[in-house]
Parts: sequence; structure tokens; C-alpha cells
Amino acid sequence: MYRVFRVPAGESAKVDAVLKDDVAGRQSILVRDARSLGVPGEGMVVLVEGSEAGVARAEALLQGLGKVLEGREAEEALARFRSQDDDAVSGMGLVFGA
Repeated sequence: MYRVFRVPAGESAKVDAVLKDDVAGRQSILVRDARSLGVPGEGMVVLVEGSEAGVARAEALLQGLGKVLEGREAEEALARFRSQDDDAVSGMGLVFGA
């Protein structure tokens, strides 16, 4: 299960609270600047993947802070996160000769 959130610029302290939470912090949480992810606009895009309870807890902590991306927007953001991860893995393979 996953959720993608759009968080305004300058709210990184509240995103840090999600990372430090006992339940939400145990999920896979990736944070990228929207521009570096290729998403139009300002702010951060946060991907939370994990258990239903963990994702729900992260959503509760981010409630009112940003918006949950849904449908095509969420799928495109997820694909961009995965593409960046794949590019990073490929780059490491080139460095270490794999």
C-alpha cells in the first residue's frame, strides 16, 4: 500500500515528525523536491509505502498540511520515484562494475 502527498515548501519539520513517529517512521518514506522529481509546482512530494496502519498513520500526521495525490497524479509520481531509484541503482552498477 502507498500514498503520495504534496507538501508545501517550508514544511519539512512536519515531514520530519512523520519520520520520527513510531508507526509511520517504520514505513518506507521518500521525500523529494517537486522540481527534482519532475512534478510541476513548488514544495515536496512524499511517498509513503508500507502497511495499511503505517500509511494511515502517516496520512493522519500530514492531514491538513498538504494534499494526498490520487489517481493518475499519484501513479505518475510513484513512477517518477521508481525511475529515480532505478537510475541510482544503474549508476551504482557502473561505479562498481556490476
